[in-house]
Amino acid sequence: MKTATALAGGLAGALTLNLIHETYRKIDKDAPHIHLIGEEALTKLLKAAGLPLPSTQKELYACTLAADILSNALYYSLIGFGKKKHLLRRGLVLGLAAGVGAVFLPSKMNLNQSHSDRTTETKVLTILWYTLGGLAAAGAIKVLGKKK
Repeated sequence: MKTATALAGGLAGALTLNLIHETYRKIDKDAPHIHLIGEEALTKLLKAAGLPLPSTQKELYACTLAADILSNALYYSLIGFGKKKHLLRRGLVLGLAAGVGAVFLPSKMNLNQSHSDRTTETKVLTILWYTLGGLAAAGAIKVLGKKK
């Protein structure tokens, strides 16, 4: 698999994940708020590095969204490496792993875990959305790989 194809597919998965998240959290107050974990992590990282923080909440949100899309795109691009016949399986497994990580890792990183595990619904949706992102990445990689 070409790296460019894997990266493009990873980006498709990351965009799918963020589109679902951003849309659903505006219509359901119990939706996961993964962006808040990202904002907290980015703030801690910038402070630890001695770098300036975004000056407004809007800037912090935009920086977090950009970092989230980039990091998820890189992660989901891993789906493109390996045998083509296992693309969907890798998409499912890596997406599921990312979702489970999003639910259980924040507390291990001293971040507010309640944004992803507040209720059973929040946990299930977090895992589901990351899994859908992985499957979208796998599908995009499969389609893009055929065009080469």
